[in-house]
Amino acid sequence: MRYQRLDLNLLTALRALLSERNVTRAGEQLHVSQSAMSGMLARLREYFDDPLIVPVGRRMELTPLGETLCGRVNDLMLQVDATLSTRPEFSPASTRRQFSIVASDYLIQVLMVGVLRELHHEAPGITIEFRQPSNTAAADLDNGEVDFVINPERFVSTNQSCTVLFEDSYQLLVDPAHGPWPEVIDLQTFARLRLATLENNGRPQFESWFIATHGELPRPDVVVNSFGLLPVVVAGTGRAAVLHTRMAVQVRQAWPQLVLRPLGFAAPRLVETLQWHRYRDLDPGSVWLREKIIAHARAMPAVEALLAAAP
Repeated sequence: MRYQRLDLNLLTALRALLSERNVTRAGEQLHVSQSAMSGMLARLREYFDDPLIVPVGRRMELTPLGETLCGRVNDLMLQVDATLSTRPEFSPASTRRQFSIVASDYLIQVLMVGVLRELHHEAPGITIEFRQPSNTAAADLDNGEVDFVINPERFVSTNQSCTVLFEDSYQLLVDPAHGPWPEVIDLQTFARLRLATLENNGRPQFESWFIATHGELPRPDVVVNSFGLLPVVVAGTGRAAVLHTRMAVQVRQAWPQLVLRPLGFAAPRLVETLQWHRYRDLDPGSVWLREKIIAHARAMPAVEALLAAAP
């Protein structure tokens, strides 16, 4: 189909070429041969009367027109995708839709497990794919690669729709059999700890804040790639780990030999947010799922109430 002399089938090729800036990788993205992709690029160059992608040294760069088109074409394709996938009605019981969500294992454990239980009964045909947080999460949301991103407020993209889900604080997780541990961990005590920490596409918020405020963390004994491994490497040792309060309370139920110790110095509250693409604001399926997530988040008790009820 043509519109204003442009074969609309070339729009997907244009989007791939502008994002990849490489004929071979664009062809791999669209599952076509390099020669076929080169042919599409030639037709696009002819239509726009511009090379679009040019060699600069050893790299390929976009021309000024290519740079201008990049965001606009991506926006256009996302609008088309949102329009085609939107239905006047959404039936959770019969849908076969797949959603991709960027969320850490901490968020899955304290929030999404409850949502998943509800989906299992109300929408058995839905598939949920979880992706690890990364430096590309905001770009993946902008490009329509993921449906939702759940992450701390400091990572919020101003380009997309957003709502606050819940707040959390921090506790120190220790094994009392390998102490002694003071009732409150002040800054001087914290500086002497043997820590187990997490790194997975960067440091968590607490560690980043501590380094920015106090210069450096105590040198860690162990570095893991998921929050769920922290109690594993703390149990039976003199190590300690900083954990989100909501997750720490759950960990205490599964690991009764471990205890929580409050931090005796001011640390920032963690504010978790839910983001989705603005073009999905009125998509019934997206609305339905995000309302589920928001409802579960709003039903969570306050952190102080959790600590008061913890054994």
